[in-house]
Amino acid sequence: MTAEPNLLGAFLRARRELVTPEEAGVPVVGVRRVPGLRREEVAMLAGISADYYLRLERGRDRHPSVQVLESLARVLRLDDVSTAYLLGLAADRPRRSRRPRKEILPSGTAALVAMLPLPAFVEGRYLDVLAANPSAGALSPRLVPGGNRLRDVFLDPGEQDLFFPHFEEAAAGLVAGFREAVGTDTGDPRFIELVGELSLASPLFRQLWARHDVRSRGSAVVPFHHPQVGELRLNREKLAVTGTDGMMLVVYHPDPGTDAADKLALLGSAMLPPAVRESP
Repeated sequence: MTAEPNLLGAFLRARRELVTPEEAGVPVVGVRRVPGLRREEVAMLAGISADYYLRLERGRDRHPSVQVLESLARVLRLDDVSTAYLLGLAADRPRRSRRPRKEILPSGTAALVAMLPLPAFVEGRYLDVLAANPSAGALSPRLVPGGNRLRDVFLDPGEQDLFFPHFEEAAAGLVAGFREAVGTDTGDPRFIELVGELSLASPLFRQLWARHDVRSRGSAVVPFHHPQVGELRLNREKLAVTGTDGMMLVVYHPDPGTDAADKLALLGSAMLPPAVRESP
């Protein structure tokens, strides 16, 4: 039987290495040979023994109390989303089946995406594109059913150019949202395949995945560098599709009266047949 991965220990270790002694209020004496905080420093600041903290990182104790976890979250400077993720790692959860699960998009949601006059698509919990309208395809030709947002952003130079010069920031947000969406369901074959592929193919993905950043998939302002209309900033909304396991409806919209609105309208008109575009 394959041992269960030590998700809690990996998360604690990664986040510990990202907190500097200065941020934690720890005096720096001499040369430090580890990035971030030492284990004993985290334990001291959290009010637990160094031996117990070592047990947590090494997976010998995977179910600490909520009080201990909240103390560690404070020391590791976690926000509410990351703290909720940490609590989830230590919770007793029934294991899911490891058989691949097909994501079936509700027909009503598919019809809604097709009707929307703004760029819209639906992404699954592994960021597969399950539906997309022509406006989304005009924004990025990779936004088509069958695509995957992680593969596109990390492996397709055209998609990377679309986010220039903010590509790494966009990539980091995508990875953090992906980790939040998957949670502890890391035994799913789809997850294993995707993370394995990207870890081999993209050094940046490996670097970002090792950070264990967690972020909600929600609203944001996204700057684009579009090859046809140049720079435009669009608001992005991500709305949960009810009755599904993690599907999100993603819609991009401009602020009214801005050049982004004009440019998005221009992209939309370019999708129309020539006779329609030339009509007064």
